[in-house]
Amino acid sequence: MTHTECNQVLLVDDDPAVLEATRQWLELSDIQVTTLNDPLAAEEVINADFPGVLVSDIRMPGISGTELMARVHAKAPELPTILITGHGDIPMAVEAMRNGAWDFLEKPFDPERLEDIIRKALITRSLQLENLRLRAAMHDPVNKRLLGNSQAMVTLRQQVQRLAKVQANILIHGETGAGKEAVALSLHECSSRAHKPFVAINCGALTHELVESELFGHRKGAFTGALESREGKLELASGGTLFLDEIESMPLPVQIKLLRAIQEQKIERIGSNQLIDLDLIIISATKIDLLKLSEQGQFREDLYYRLAVAELNIPPLRERQEDILLLFKHFIYQAAEVHDLEIEAPDAAYTQTLLHNPWRGNVRELRNKATRYALGLETQATEQQSADTPVGLAAQLEDYERNLIRDSLIRQQGNIQKVMDELQLPRRTLNQKMLRLGLQRDALKSISDDNP
Repeated sequence: MTHTECNQVLLVDDDPAVLEATRQWLELSDIQVTTLNDPLAAEEVINADFPGVLVSDIRMPGISGTELMARVHAKAPELPTILITGHGDIPMAVEAMRNGAWDFLEKPFDPERLEDIIRKALITRSLQLENLRLRAAMHDPVNKRLLGNSQAMVTLRQQVQRLAKVQANILIHGETGAGKEAVALSLHECSSRAHKPFVAINCGALTHELVESELFGHRKGAFTGALESREGKLELASGGTLFLDEIESMPLPVQIKLLRAIQEQKIERIGSNQLIDLDLIIISATKIDLLKLSEQGQFREDLYYRLAVAELNIPPLRERQEDILLLFKHFIYQAAEVHDLEIEAPDAAYTQTLLHNPWRGNVRELRNKATRYALGLETQATEQQSADTPVGLAAQLEDYERNLIRDSLIRQQGNIQKVMDELQLPRRTLNQKMLRLGLQRDALKSISDDNP
């Protein structure tokens, strides 16, 4: 089980018959169930990272279900708790809802209704634990910036942690928006220079005339407009790390001066003959093959070898699909915190559009889309794929399967047994498909077959 999956139910009731019947039903639906008849024992099972939900009767010997919920929430405040109540306990259950219960069912309850509630609660619990994991990762200099469970990102984090310990210039390769500056910051923050400046300059954002002044600084009166002396970025970064983004845009005359500065660890400001000592590591980033550029006479090969003592490659987002939803959830929670917003988890249809997006803008584009989602500017299931987004065979088959099951649920007014008979599917398979395809029985059973 991965850290994003939750499929466990802790079922607490002092009635053995209820425990056994409910356990059998849920396990037939492929939900893992642990049964206990002692609420005090249940309290010991739950911890802050429990990957599931609690289902408890209210009236039990020892302590009540509401008291159990209060004790459990002291250890796991957000844990979804579903209470089972007799008719006379409904006011107590309503009060428990006000105090943080996820939902409650009155005895005798419909096991299908309990299963629906549990599945929704498990999805919420999965998102909770993912958010907690991401928050914990924020304390790690590498994990807080380089999120992802793909093998490519695991390898990248390992490389960053290893290279951060050495005093070497590093060249980062990656497409626009892939996170090159995030990698550079991680290298700096994990290094012995973390307490010193991290100075970034985008070589492609400056005119050729300004690049030299920005890097090396100038004396007052060195050229028209130089009204006072000014430190350059190399001087400001001394003792720490200089990050040169879009290094391929640096003019050749400036490349020569930078090469000399790297070799000698000294510079002169423009218009000055005074040497200034440097102590810095240079991290560069490019989206272009610099060796091919040097073959065309547009980049100095000797500078390339000075800058690329070590090299790192950031994989584009489209090549690590397993990271897309993780990053999207992280960014929507991040945006929700910044803007103090309540958000809903993306539904299955919306997540499919995320997975089929080519993400030409990489992580930067994904962050932007997540922010728009958190602000309510993106729709859920009504979201349409853009015209330039390819729809593969797997996506078309999934849409076809979703429509078949949806239409059957509508025709049968949500009767699961009739849907199973019509589609010739066992209950477990049908449940799994409905969960994967984002289909909710309650939401469809009241829809007229004539108006789907």
